Amino acid sequence: MARHTTRSNDWGFPRWRGYGSGRAAQTVRLCDRHGCEEPGNCPAPKSPNSPERWYFCQVHAGEYNRGWNYFEGLSAEEAAAREADERRDAGGFAQSKHQAWAGPGDGTRSRDEMRALDVLELEVDASFDEVKLAWRRLAKSNHPDVRPNDPEAAKRFQAIQAAYEVLRSAEDARTWKPAGA
Repeated sequence: MARHTTRSNDWGFPRWRGYGSGRAAQTVRLCDRHGCEEPGNCPAPKSPNSPERWYFCQVHAGEYNRGWNYFEGLSAEEAAAREADERRDAGGFAQSKHQAWAGPGDGTRSRDEMRALDVLELEVDASFDEVKLAWRRLAKSNHPDVRPNDPEAAKRFQAIQAAYEVLRSAEDARTWKPAGA
C-alpha cells in the first residue's frame, strides 16, 4: 500500500522558507496624536461611555491618562452607581486586601472614606493618628454637653462620629492580620 504524502523543502523549520512566502506584511497603526510617528498600540476611550477609541503610543497614553476623569459627565448618583457596579465586579481581588500593598492617598480609599476625611477636614493622605486627633478636636468643640441648645452642633457631632467610625473600620480592615500570619 502506497502512502500519499506531501513533501516540503523546509523540514519543519519556518525560517528556511523563501522570503515572502511565509507571511504578509502587518499593518502598523500610528499614534493618533498629531505629528507623532510612533506605533499607537495603547487604546484609550474617546469619552466615558463611548466604544470609540484613540490609539496612542506609550508616551502620549500616559499624558492622556494624567488628565482623565473617569466620572466626567456623570451625576453624583450615576458615579456612585458605576463605582458600586465595578466594586462588585472586582470582588475576586478582595482576598488580597489584607496584604495592604498600597498606602493611603494612592487610590486605596473608598468614596465613603474620602467623604469622611472631608467631614474631619483632613487631606487625602492623612494617617490614622491624624484622623484620631482631628476627631477628638472636632468632637470636643461640637459635643452636645459643650453646646447644649445648638441643633447644628448636634448634627455636626453625629456626622463627625459617623466619619470616624467609617475611617476606624477601614483602618481595622487594612491592619487585620489572618491567624497564624
